[in-house]
Amino acid sequence: MSRVTTVLPGVLPGIRRARKEEREEISRLLGEAFMADPVSGWVFRDEEHRRAVHPRFFGVFLDAALRDGWVDVMEDRSAAALWLPMMVGETAGDGAGAGSGDGSGGASGGASGGGEDDGHDEMTEALAAADPGNERTRIVGELTALAHPTDRSHYYLPNIVAAPGRTGEGRGSALLEAVLERCDREGMPAYLEASNTRSKALYERHGFVFTGRTVDLPDGPPMWPMWREPRG
Repeated sequence: MSRVTTVLPGVLPGIRRARKEEREEISRLLGEAFMADPVSGWVFRDEEHRRAVHPRFFGVFLDAALRDGWVDVMEDRSAAALWLPMMVGETAGDGAGAGSGDGSGGASGGASGGGEDDGHDEMTEALAAADPGNERTRIVGELTALAHPTDRSHYYLPNIVAAPGRTGEGRGSALLEAVLERCDREGMPAYLEASNTRSKALYERHGFVFTGRTVDLPDGPPMWPMWREPRG
């Protein structure tokens, strides 16, 4: 029997950490939410194929987050945010605590400290394996890895989504604010790549600043690397 959560108009559900057993549901949420995204449309040109492979593709980020950092979800599972702590100059063990112990952080699939370049390589390979024969999965992984800052520790947001039909209701902002307040307390920067102008504007309202150079996919849409300094 499915659980039904009633949400009053104008009242957002609470936010909690995702559980590992919710992995499949969250991967489907990610897949559906990115169906109209311009970068996903470039990576997976056929809509039917995109819908089929999306949960597997975004599951790469989700598995990294559940393993090495944390995943925040709305109580009704209508929105989710994946966070990866990227710790510079620490061993993997030193960085493990950044995600409050329940997994979803480390640099791109397991580099929460120490071997950040190795972590990016692992993530790129995992993304390519999600859709064998589609070279664009590898290209997007390689180009975003090249743009990713490596000189300072930070919290990385690879994915934040609201379910189709639930965008524009403040879910993304609520998920962001919960972690950005933590960033401010800890003096920790945050980093992400915006894949469309609408999300870029949202991130700018929360203090993220475009780093100045887009990630340019070959004959495809741009992505905007964005950095947020903690507020004192």
